[in-house]
Amino acid sequence: MTNVTAVGAAQGTQAGTSAAAAQDQLTLDYDAFLQLMMTQMQNQDPTSPMDANEQMAQLASFSQVEQAIKTNAKLETLLTNMSFGQVDDLIGRTVTDPSGTTGVVEKVEVYSDGTVLGLDNGKGILLGPGVTIS
Repeated sequence: MTNVTAVGAAQGTQAGTSAAAAQDQLTLDYDAFLQLMMTQMQNQDPTSPMDANEQMAQLASFSQVEQAIKTNAKLETLLTNMSFGQVDDLIGRTVTDPSGTTGVVEKVEVYSDGTVLGLDNGKGILLGPGVTIS
């Protein structure tokens, strides 16, 4: 028996969802930052303007965070795609969950919160820790 290494499919899907939420939050924060910066520039004292270097440093660091989130999202997509290849190999294999439910995998259903293995006996097993394949 082998432990399932394809648990990453479920985790990758969840990670993709969290990456999308992080990207949405970053976009909101980035837009708010730009609006704040524009308002600050419009309302600054002309006799004592804000340091342009400081503004550019803030914008640059925010851009770096945005780029890091985009890179992570692409990496998560790549890992998810690799996991799907592993999950596909489960069809036709006998699996057993920790409670003792056993059956031959007929189909694999991937959801945002996990991967369910459809068995020949009509039952389903949530792919996760403790599931064995023989």
